[in-house]
Amino acid sequence: MYEQNLRAALDALLTGLPPRQATAAVERLIASYRGATQTHAPVLRNRADAVAYAAYRMPATHGAAAAALAATAARLPGWAPATHTDLGGGTGAATWAVAGTWPGTCASTVLDWAEPALALGAELARTALPDVRWRRGRLGGDGERAETDLVTVSYVLGELTETDRTAVVASAARAGRVVVVVEPGTPEGYLRIRAARERLVEAGLRVVAPCPHSAECPIVPGEDWCHFAARVSRSSLHRRVKGGTLPYEDEKFSYVAAVRPELAPEGGAGHSRVVRRPQIRKGQVLLELCTPADGLGRTTVTKRDRDAYRAARDTDWGDTWPPAD
Repeated sequence: MYEQNLRAALDALLTGLPPRQATAAVERLIASYRGATQTHAPVLRNRADAVAYAAYRMPATHGAAAAALAATAARLPGWAPATHTDLGGGTGAATWAVAGTWPGTCASTVLDWAEPALALGAELARTALPDVRWRRGRLGGDGERAETDLVTVSYVLGELTETDRTAVVASAARAGRVVVVVEPGTPEGYLRIRAARERLVEAGLRVVAPCPHSAECPIVPGEDWCHFAARVSRSSLHRRVKGGTLPYEDEKFSYVAAVRPELAPEGGAGHSRVVRRPQIRKGQVLLELCTPADGLGRTTVTKRDRDAYRAARDTDWGDTWPPAD
């Protein structure tokens, strides 16, 4: 329901978007998204920037956040947040994803330093998410934050200086019982997630997703990077705005979800994570895994084990293995 409401709100926004007027803003936003810019000022400086971001990026960032939150919820069965703070939430993509993951249970606050993004986010959410608070403030300089059940930091670390990144992750670790950080699924985005993961673990939190452990990431930086993909539907209007022809796009993203020890005494241990698209061959499925004990590895599931083979054929990139009950 929330995804459909968001799509309808964006379509209404896009109807009045002059494509030529938005071109310069979009090009600058794309450069920032790819990690080419770090700034002491908000990336979304005016309404044109905010509209351009919402039109071109919000569906994909919502899809990535929703996938990361779904994986988090699967590792915390029976848990739901009553309060949520979206640090650097901008137009609120992650807040829409929280509402879709735990419908009707959570009071959300979006904190951002860009007033145009907050104003547009409140406009988009007016009907579907009327109780969300939209608050302006500097992300790295507001001191201690009130405790909250869930903190999301979604697609914002790449916009910040190294000092502010460190401060934001530290603030999230102090405030949140559950912290979910999402970045673009690029090598640079993965490195930012890797650094955030290390800081969260140092702060005493335990990783529950996507990693099956809180130990050092086994991936060698520069040789590979951990990322996943979320398939995002495009409306016909959104396809025209983006100049695309397919009715969907695959958003690559990297993320980490970490929790206070009382929520997950064993952390993410127990299940491996599928870290590449499964390779389905005649009579067998090859799964690339990150495992709780042995780091990266591959397992081959054959037809000889009918139940496991059937499960492997239904397993997707980012799923746990063996499948969670």
